[in-house]
Amino acid sequence: YWWAPDGSAILTSRVDATPVPLLHIADPANPAAEPKAVRYPAAGQPNAEVSAFVVTLDGTLTEVAWDRQAFPYLVNANWDAARGQTARPLMVVLSRDQREMRILQVDPATGVTELVRSDTDPAWVDIVTGVPARTSDGRVVWTADADGAKRLFASTAAEHAAGTAKPLTPVSINVREVLSVDGDTVLFSASADDPASIALWTAGPGGVQLSSQREGVHDGQLAGGTLLQAGRRLGDPGLVVRVLRRDGNGGGTEAALIGSLAETPSLPTPNPDLVWSSGPTRVRTAILLPSWHRPGSGPLPVLCDPYGGPHGQRVTASASAYLTPQWFAEQGFAVVIADGRGTPGRGPASDRAVAGDLAGPALDDQVEALHFAAQHCADLDLGRVAIRGWSFGGYLAALAVVRRPDVFHAAVAGAPPTDWRLYDTCYTERYLGHPDANPQAYEHSSLLAHAAELRRPLLLIHGMVDDNVVVAHTLRLSAALLAAGRPHSFLPLSGVTHMASQEDVAENMLLLQVDFLRSALGIRDR
Repeated sequence: YWWAPDGSAILTSRVDATPVPLLHIADPANPAAEPKAVRYPAAGQPNAEVSAFVVTLDGTLTEVAWDRQAFPYLVNANWDAARGQTARPLMVVLSRDQREMRILQVDPATGVTELVRSDTDPAWVDIVTGVPARTSDGRVVWTADADGAKRLFASTAAEHAAGTAKPLTPVSINVREVLSVDGDTVLFSASADDPASIALWTAGPGGVQLSSQREGVHDGQLAGGTLLQAGRRLGDPGLVVRVLRRDGNGGGTEAALIGSLAETPSLPTPNPDLVWSSGPTRVRTAILLPSWHRPGSGPLPVLCDPYGGPHGQRVTASASAYLTPQWFAEQGFAVVIADGRGTPGRGPASDRAVAGDLAGPALDDQVEALHFAAQHCADLDLGRVAIRGWSFGGYLAALAVVRRPDVFHAAVAGAPPTDWRLYDTCYTERYLGHPDANPQAYEHSSLLAHAAELRRPLLLIHGMVDDNVVVAHTLRLSAALLAAGRPHSFLPLSGVTHMASQEDVAENMLLLQVDFLRSALGIRDR
């Protein structure tokens, strides 16, 4: 729900989940407990039915009218009003195939909607956090792909409707998120020439200006002429928070520096070597070595540690992102982390390289990054290469030992989506389409269809009460491997959902992974 600025009304969504199939998630460790019934729309199945209403303080309910059959997804909404005008909600709706997204302006008195802007894409239109918004002079803030980059727009409704809106940002930066609007100034995060760094920028009367350090990973808010910056950089795992009073020229003076009370990790501060692979896709890659290792002192077994899929970026210019990888490095591994095609920050063309194929580009880019890392650092032993990951990273790890056993010699796959027909509609159909219309994409991207090809040690880990990637994914893969006579290991986590939040489980699970990898690669203790 979204409050009107003057508090007189609420725009609220109504979600009817009764068409959505039920899943029953049981905890086998507690057989007396009844299974939990969860509405879960898997690919190709019915979604929830979403409608919207304007509710006033006197209880009046006005339904918002739009073509819900053609645009079933309600993406976002807000009530931001132009200076001196009555607030009207803006809503974003999306077609099920996600190839068309519309901004609608709502008349709160009648519920009638008016088209402000429509964006289409032959693959999918990206959902970007923070939009739509509106500046104080009435322009609608939006992002769209133009000239190979994700760019920022702030134009009138007439300009949007006529297709004459012009981007505010150059093609040299890719907008990541719109963070806030202060008067006529938009604060947003974006990556320039390097997706590993996410900086703060403003777009306003003075043009587009950098509002943080270019290197590092930064977040912030802008209101009342005051900018709050929160940033992390390489070389220091801590968070630096600054409060700046902006001046009229785009600069500012520091009003406060807020210290961090977070405990400093006992690990050596991660010092990843960030490189670009030299192959055709130029994969952004991080290499971490043990702090005690000296160049030329002997080959190190390699542990690839990717996420590797949409929405998940691992290679960032922030030391805190590498605490767990550095811990693995201290156990005697050279850790290689690669963000290939489909991961955020590289622009629309890279994003859409995985359209119709979640397996091929992601795996190919891991191989490219690994081979380049070995060229870049001579101490990597390509005869002993393991890969680990969680969620999409778990899928990628299992995929690696199944399809490329010549490169990857052991894998740990945590909570992997093994059959994309079991995963949710909005995510899966964006990349693979509807399973009835594109069954070949689902077959090609499935681990189950290739289970008989496994020839390397594989450890599967899955929370038994996972309601995101349900444990059926791993159980079905295990059954397919057993039916094919392929040895593997399975570690079920009782009472654990998609991520292990229990400290003892999380810690011991890391130790068990190290033991498994050392055994699988024939590594002796140091």
